[in-house]
Formats: sequence, structure tokens, C-alpha cells
Amino acid sequence: MSDRPALLAQALAQAKQAMQISDPNPRVGCVIAAANGTLLGQGHTQAAGQAHAEVMALRDAAARGQSVQGATAYVTLEPCSHHGRTGPCCDALIAAGIAKVVATNADPNPLVAGQGFARLRAAGVEVELLAPEHPLAVRSRELNIGFFSRMLRKTPWVRLKVAASLDGKTALPNGASQWITSPQARADGHAWRARASAILTGIGTVLSDKPRLDVRLVQTPRQPHLVVVDSALQTPLDSPIFMPGRKLFIYAAMENAAKADALSAQGAKVIYLPGKQVDGSATGKVDLVALLHDLGQREINELHVEAGHKLNGSLLREGLVDELLVYLAPKLMGQGADMAHFGPLTELAQALPLTFESTAMVGPDLRILARFGKRGDF
Repeated sequence: MSDRPALLAQALAQAKQAMQISDPNPRVGCVIAAANGTLLGQGHTQAAGQAHAEVMALRDAAARGQSVQGATAYVTLEPCSHHGRTGPCCDALIAAGIAKVVATNADPNPLVAGQGFARLRAAGVEVELLAPEHPLAVRSRELNIGFFSRMLRKTPWVRLKVAASLDGKTALPNGASQWITSPQARADGHAWRARASAILTGIGTVLSDKPRLDVRLVQTPRQPHLVVVDSALQTPLDSPIFMPGRKLFIYAAMENAAKADALSAQGAKVIYLPGKQVDGSATGKVDLVALLHDLGQREINELHVEAGHKLNGSLLREGLVDELLVYLAPKLMGQGADMAHFGPLTELAQALPLTFESTAMVGPDLRILARFGKRGDF
């Protein structure tokens, strides 16, 4: 159908409306159209436990007084086939009389993984799936890159955000860092925070900057969870990171029952994940690999890192970062803190290779999104 790309693009636009509300479920959009391309209904995934995109589109069609019998549903992900927080979407489409489903991607969730398509076909519904390299398939995967990561790798998609001067400094030698980049860049950074499942930082940042690490500069219906790497449980009980209604996970390496109880009383969840040396001795540091797997089990799709050069360096050194989100201000600072501390390298071949995904001006600053292929390829 000649209008298929336009209808799929419209479904993708619907999916984007679920950006800040569907977590931990994927961001999915659905458009239902008649054979002549007339729009009958559309919708996107709601908050977890509420209606998925297909059901919202069916409700929209009903509200418009439109029959969907024999219509085509254009969806940005395979309709689910299992009973989770809600019933199977493929059953809802079948019951409504949908004749065809066109999808941009199969669902990577092992509980679905083609079973939704099989169920539709078994009921006589025609199914068409875009090729993985199709631009709309790529765009819808990118929209759900954290969900795909969690389903396929069992760990979140890790995005490390840095604000720096053009010569790569994130703070002066005396620690001053507010503000290197512009208000526009800070607001843009909050938009990236808002799309994440959780924000990760280290105890150094908690102690030195006394941050809130919430979303304030853009509208959001929810606050991402906060994750703190705090090996020795040094988090102050009066820290601004404690916020009503926001989940706070503190990962530690050294047990301190009294402090853990006090932090728990403040609403934090304390998790011990001590790292080990090759000989089995304790490192005194949190096992970052285990941390990511634990967050995957806690349904964290996208992990947005805003930390200091030490934790940044540790994540990069262990190959745990998927992409960098860097804001460069048009200024030079000379000496100061670097983006990340790792190495030293002895030859250029050891440098960590990146691919520039996009660049854009945000106010006076340059935003760079760069990706590590070894982590980004599913």
C-alpha cells in the first residue's frame, strides 16, 4: 500500500508520546486504518499496568464510532501474546476483527518473540514485518533501545552524559563546575534524564556537589529512579537525593548494618555487590558488572550516568558504556578534572573507538552522541 510508510511513521510518532510514561514497558504506537488508508484510530502505550498501544487505538476507533472490521493495524512492535500486567494485545486485535497487522519489529521479550505473530496468523490475520534494516524499523528500535538491551543482554542500555569545555575539562582544579555549559544544554540534558529508567551517579558526586539528580527543567510525569555507587555507605542522611516517591538504590561493597538501616529508614534500598580480585580477595569496590545485571532484573531499560571522572573511568575501562552524550562548551579551561580517568594507555591502538551517531548545536554548545559498537550491536 502506498500510504504504508506514512501510517507507520504516524504509529512511530504515537510511540514517541509514550517516551516518559510506559517504562519499563516498551514505547509502542499503533495506528488502525481502513483499506483506503482512512484513519480509524490510534494510540500509544500507557503507564505500566494500563492499556497498551493496540488497545488504546481500538478504544480510539470506538470513540470515533468507527468499525475496525477488516482494517489494518500498523504497530511499532509485535503485539504481545502473554498475560503480564495486561492481557495479550494480539487477542484484542483478533477479537476486534483486524484483518492485517504491519509491524516494524518483532518483540525481543522471550515471552513473546514471534508468538504474537504466530497467534495472529493462526487466527487468519495477515502479518507483515519490516526488514530489520528498514529505516522505520531502525528508528523504532532506537526508540526502545533500552528495552531491547534488557531483553537481549539482561542489562540496561548505558548512556554516559558529560558536560565539558572544548578541551575536555568538567571542573576546575578547585572543583568548581557550575556552570560550564549553557541553560539550553542543561535543559536538553534534563530531557535525556527524563527518558531514562534510572540515573546513576557515584558517592563522590553526592558528597561534593550535593545534587538532586532529578528532572526539573522539562515537564515529566515521573521521576527516574536514582542509583548511587557508594562502596563504604558514605551517603549523608540529609542528602538532597532523598525524594518522596522516587526509588533510590544504593550499591555498596562494605557492610555497615547501622548505616544501611538508617538509609533504609530514609527510603533507600541498600544492595551489597562487592567486587573480587582474581585471587578472590575483596576489592573494596562495587562490582559494576553485577550492578548492571541487578538493574536489569529490576526492569531498568535505560541507565543515564552523571558521575565524576573516577566512576566514568571505571565504567569505560570495564567496557560497560554503550554511548556517550557529550555537551561541549565553546571555552577552554586549561587544567582541571577530565571526563574520565582510565589508563594510562601505552599506544594509540588501545584507545577506545567510538562512532559519532549525531551532532547538534544546543544553544551555544555542541552536543555529540557517540556510540561504542561492541556494546551497541545486538
